[in-house]
Amino acid sequence: MVSVIVLFIVFLLIAVRHLGSIRLQIWQIMLLGAVAVLATGEISPQRALSAINADVMLFLFGVFIIGQALEDSGYLSYLSSRLFRRARSPDGLVLGILFGMGLLSALLMNDTLAIVGTPVVLALAGKNGIPPRLLLLALAFAVTTGSLMSPIGNPQNLLIALHGNVPNPFVTFLRSLLLPTLLNLLLAYVLLRLFYRRHFGGKIVPGAAAVVTDPRLAALCKVSLALMVTLITARIATVLLGMNIEFKLTYIALVSALPVLAFVPRRPGILKRMDWFTLVFFAAMFVLMQSAWDSGFFQGALDAVRLDPASVGVVLGVSVLLSQVISNVPMVALYLPVLAQAGASTTGMMALAAGSTIAGNLTILGAASNVIIIQQAERRQETLTFFEFARVGLPLTALNVLVYWLFLGVLPA
Repeated sequence: MVSVIVLFIVFLLIAVRHLGSIRLQIWQIMLLGAVAVLATGEISPQRALSAINADVMLFLFGVFIIGQALEDSGYLSYLSSRLFRRARSPDGLVLGILFGMGLLSALLMNDTLAIVGTPVVLALAGKNGIPPRLLLLALAFAVTTGSLMSPIGNPQNLLIALHGNVPNPFVTFLRSLLLPTLLNLLLAYVLLRLFYRRHFGGKIVPGAAAVVTDPRLAALCKVSLALMVTLITARIATVLLGMNIEFKLTYIALVSALPVLAFVPRRPGILKRMDWFTLVFFAAMFVLMQSAWDSGFFQGALDAVRLDPASVGVVLGVSVLLSQVISNVPMVALYLPVLAQAGASTTGMMALAAGSTIAGNLTILGAASNVIIIQQAERRQETLTFFEFARVGLPLTALNVLVYWLFLGVLPA
């Protein structure tokens, strides 16, 4: 039970972000939690080390390198000025972020868009006098919701596509989840406009295209992005052709980062400015969540609730709530065997993908991409509090669950 208590305290500290007069960052709170369960013997050092997902850590390292190089070279600012040049109002800007970043996250993975998108939306907010928190929320909801449409949009979808016996994953995900996902992106806009309506007035004056400050580094960034798109396309092709080739996202991220890494000796600041604290957060999170799961508390709570584990409503509800506690990827890994044993259909697997993904719209801890966005923002002296996220995220997630339940659990019948 010590692990569960520590987890509760971590949630509480993340919500208030203060310990007395000391202001804490998310990575510091999670690190304290991991140290606490190690110090109390709730998890052994060997178990803690094995709990850290090396694939996730290396994937983030590779994408962080590319993201930092994009920012340092000025190419990121140039791309964002081109992408949003047609926006003439806050409405157009928020819709552009929601649908532009949302659709891109289905192809490039939500964590990737969270990394490169945060400095973009913060620059747009500063330039146009829009509260940063509004655009940060739009980005968070966009990359979470939009990533659901594709089996490569986020890690949990990939896990379901590979181990959930899903036929033709790309076709199945699109056919089952495209329409409700687009509807939920629109609902995110409606709620953001409702909660921040006084910031939606006025116009946006388009400025001149940003200038690339380091052409050589920008050229390497283009090569890295081209490599990433090519490798992702190749990955999609191998899945569609049924080729059994080991093609991890980790490999894609690291190979794509090689052109920038080759340039690092000339610009060592890229490594220094990279977001190491987010990597610390994830390592600590894996340790704390594993310790909490090993306590058996949550398994006992699930067993005590006698519900059909394969019904669409139960899958959506359990995956949304449990993802807040043990994170969505570990939750999916644990729930997949339960669904398989219960003889769940493809619809059940799509419900698992939907619930585990939109869990990220409920609280900051519901998705890794949320943490990445906030960590990136705090490096630039901006932030998004737990309560500000949840006050929009709670009604949005309730609507999300309703939409996916209707599309997956009601309409097919």
